[in-house]
Amino acid sequence: MNLRPEEISSVIKEQIKNYSTKLEVSDVGTVIQVADGIARIHGLENAMQGELVEFPHEIYGMVLNLEEDNVGAVLLGDTVQINEGDIVKTTGRVVEVPVGDTMLGRVVNALGQPIDGKGPLDTNKYRPIERVASGVISRKSVDTPLQTGIKAIDAMVPIGRGQRELIIGDRQTGKTAIAIDTIINQKGQNVKCIYVAIGQKASTVANIVNTLEERGAMEYTTIVAATASDLAPLQYIAPYSGVAIGEEWMENGEDVLIIYDDLSKHAAAYRTLSLLLKRAPGREAYPGDVFYLHSRLLERAARLSDELGGGSITALPIIETQAGDVSAYIPTNVISITDGQIYLETEMFNAGFRPAVNPGLSVSRVGGSAQIKAMKKIAGPIRIELAQYRELASFAQFGSDLDADTKEKLEQGARIREILKQPQYNPMAVEYQVIIIYCAVNKYLLDIPVDKILAFEKGLFEFLDTKYPEVPASIRDNKEITDDNAKALVKAIEEYKQLFAKE
Repeated sequence: MNLRPEEISSVIKEQIKNYSTKLEVSDVGTVIQVADGIARIHGLENAMQGELVEFPHEIYGMVLNLEEDNVGAVLLGDTVQINEGDIVKTTGRVVEVPVGDTMLGRVVNALGQPIDGKGPLDTNKYRPIERVASGVISRKSVDTPLQTGIKAIDAMVPIGRGQRELIIGDRQTGKTAIAIDTIINQKGQNVKCIYVAIGQKASTVANIVNTLEERGAMEYTTIVAATASDLAPLQYIAPYSGVAIGEEWMENGEDVLIIYDDLSKHAAAYRTLSLLLKRAPGREAYPGDVFYLHSRLLERAARLSDELGGGSITALPIIETQAGDVSAYIPTNVISITDGQIYLETEMFNAGFRPAVNPGLSVSRVGGSAQIKAMKKIAGPIRIELAQYRELASFAQFGSDLDADTKEKLEQGARIREILKQPQYNPMAVEYQVIIIYCAVNKYLLDIPVDKILAFEKGLFEFLDTKYPEVPASIRDNKEITDDNAKALVKAIEEYKQLFAKE
């Protein structure tokens, strides 16, 4: 067998030509301890706070503690496959979620991966979940209403686009119901919605998805779910993932509504992580930075200035209280961050006043600037009349003879309370809210029995739609009650009252 030198040299030349130096440099460490979803890693000197690190079997973790001789990371996947001595690599990336219109109508987990069985997400755009909130200069004051479709809220505690309004109350008082009604009411309003479920049962989340699908609301809604069976780190990052998805739309000049349901469970998940990472516990065993946990999240809700497109994120965080204690640690923290709160009361809920919004304790710090002129004009007296009614009602139960003026105030208060009742999943357009509140405030309902008020309301709307459709239309278009449409409205009310009396 004879070897020809020129053949050998040509093969070597070819190999030299195709040889490429691919040098992969990665910071590597080893797992020294793994337990309860926390891994301690030795050797990752260059790891950064919040960085993603890669474990074997494509499991990722997020660096939270940087200590002298080790790094504490929380695991974002199955911990069973990770053992002491495993090699861990840094990735140089932080936790990111997919963003864009492809997210609409989808149910995703805290990492933005779809869990609804509708196939992969068609996007190549990602955003880091943590971001510094917009500064003062890039913002604009809140002046456009975000209609919830709930009379008690739109009249007394109005919410504007870019506001943060807390929904607070004990368990089973209708907090989630208000949030879901608000999402349903955004149909056709050009508002994209994000619902973040933190630490809830998977069946509850499935019911919410069903409700929204039945009412055609899923087409403009994204659900980020970190259920009770998910790991604490996933429950911790879920709200940040949700707001990152919303920021993409806000920066494109669109309006977004985001609901965090609920931040009490979010704080509890963070407490779990912090204690496992051996961070010092503070009041109620929460870590010292639990205020920053929620403030950096809620500050990302904003109304951007016109130069930046004028988009907005409106946040409705939910907090569950224990036995109505609003002065507990987490509730007071979140109250101090938000621009007002809607307080739901167990007694009102059990007495059949639903939504059980307590008008005395609920406030909106944006106030009338987030209401249309018509609502601002007529809804002013409601709060005072309800407060008077509450005071007089407790006084009148002693059964003494009441003068005519007191009797009228009691009658009026009872009717205003009655019109603020509303069934679930039945949000009302703002023009109809204005009409029924106009009837109550101007005392057109005094001669109608309290138990027939809701029937009167329903009949009046049907009567207006068939005989005087221009009245609600003019309130909707002009956003105010002019002399002309007020005359037409009074005429229609009088006409319908006569019909109603005959029924």
